[in-house]
Amino acid sequence: MANKIPNRQAICDTLMEHAKTDKNIVVLCSDSRGSASLTKFAEAFPEQFVETGIAEQDLVSIAAGLASCGKKAFAASPACFLTTRSYEQGKVDCAYSNTNVTLIGISGGVSYGALGMSHHSAQDIAAMSAIPNMRVYLPSDRFQTKCLIEALLQDEKPAYVRVGRNPVEDVYTSENTPFTMGKAVWLREGSDIAIIACGEMVRPALDAAALLKEQGIEATVLDMYCVKPLDTEAIIKAAQGAKAVLTVEEHSPFGGLGSMVSQVVGANCPRKVVNLALPDAPVITGTSKEVFAHYGLDAKGISETAAGLVK
Repeated sequence: MANKIPNRQAICDTLMEHAKTDKNIVVLCSDSRGSASLTKFAEAFPEQFVETGIAEQDLVSIAAGLASCGKKAFAASPACFLTTRSYEQGKVDCAYSNTNVTLIGISGGVSYGALGMSHHSAQDIAAMSAIPNMRVYLPSDRFQTKCLIEALLQDEKPAYVRVGRNPVEDVYTSENTPFTMGKAVWLREGSDIAIIACGEMVRPALDAAALLKEQGIEATVLDMYCVKPLDTEAIIKAAQGAKAVLTVEEHSPFGGLGSMVSQVVGANCPRKVVNLALPDAPVITGTSKEVFAHYGLDAKGISETAAGLVK
């Protein structure tokens, strides 16, 4: 049965579970509780919820202020606005001040579909990763999202988490979700090509590996949910055991996962690295799946690109 629970709902469910006993957890929204699936949290824990209205800069600064008073602040807003309008506040109030704020970019990538470039966030990995002391995570499914939020509840460092708007097919199960903070997850091992993906691209990458196997091509698949800190050890190991490396991301071709992986591979174990990403242009209008298929970011497109690299 197809999964119907988006990662944003998994965030709410996890925070609600822990907020029952941890009164230091506080959630903030910028008129986005519905979009963030946080309405239930606001209703259940009104004293632990702050609504700032459509004021993303205030959202981040207030979250940082609460964190400086000992709160565990989770600030949710559309990724397209959170990482642009309040970039300075994220840089100074959260990262430079080292406050315990988790910035949650909802409806990341092209989740908003027909709303177009103004509502797409295809630059957030590059922008947020460039901020010193800011960690960047793109969980691949609801189970990994839960593990990530629980881990973030245990530390006191700033972080940016990007999730999409729609449910994604499960990569893991409730009984089997390998998770180590800051470490990539090895989903498959193969000697022909290494596919390194993050966020919503992990499931298509895994499905692409199955298609490649039918052609006699063995692929390694890495779930690089932790874009920063980047698991360089896993990248080097995967690249050394393959003929080429393919990165897959719902992001601009500049400054994201592909750029980071290319730097690591080029410096340590030179291989050909190809980056599958969104174009350096406004994307076509359509649902996420339609956009992915158009740009070769679905299982079919990924497998065709990978096969071309190997052959």
